[in-house]
Amino acid sequence: MEMVLLTALGVGGATVIGAVIGFLFKNISHKFSDIVLAFAAGVMLAAAVLGLILPSVEYGGNFGLLITVAGIFVGAICLNLIDKVVPHMHKMVGADIEKHDSNANLSKVLLFVTAIAIHNLPEGIAAGVSFGSDNVSEALIIAGGIALQNIPEGMVIIGPMLAAGISPKRTFLCALATGLVEVVGTLLGYFAVTIASAILPFALAFAGGTMLYVISDEMIPETHAHGSERGATYALLVGFCVMLVSDVLLG
Repeated sequence: MEMVLLTALGVGGATVIGAVIGFLFKNISHKFSDIVLAFAAGVMLAAAVLGLILPSVEYGGNFGLLITVAGIFVGAICLNLIDKVVPHMHKMVGADIEKHDSNANLSKVLLFVTAIAIHNLPEGIAAGVSFGSDNVSEALIIAGGIALQNIPEGMVIIGPMLAAGISPKRTFLCALATGLVEVVGTLLGYFAVTIASAILPFALAFAGGTMLYVISDEMIPETHAHGSERGATYALLVGFCVMLVSDVLLG
């Protein structure tokens, strides 16, 4: 349990570390933002496939493939529903703000925090669920990969929030809150599979599906929106290979 708690704090703390770096480099260019986010997407993609989806098939027994496919789609659909129901807005570096119908009555700060939380919660759940497999080294690799990609994500959210008129203090508190969301998600995922180990295959696939949804729906479109899609594509491949090498050498 102590290791899970430390991992949860590390995953959440990585976002805060990235935010601190973001304060030091407020004017991040589109190209740099696209590259680091694409790298993060590659890390997430590898973590989802190698650390969650494939183990789901393995632990699912005779119905492993069916359970995994169902879990992936249920995870993606759940995140899609959250995205539609919860009022929020996205604004990465220089991007247009994505607004939903209920946004008018909510403050900018709450909308930013909600958007980032929707993104971060499934990552925390994925880190926690991975500990249910009893393969500690694999779980730590997944958590490390998620923490690694949280650093550039934390970096690129600072500039837009400051540009939107949010004070530095409140911006940092927002970053801290998003990190805490990942801590909560990690603990939720861990306790869910600990209480009912039979749901582990489905839970692994569910977490993998949520991560695939975030990558496809948000991260890849964002990194290909400013003319740096070639560099972003290679950065994604680098991130994927970094996780692949780590999984093979340390798993």
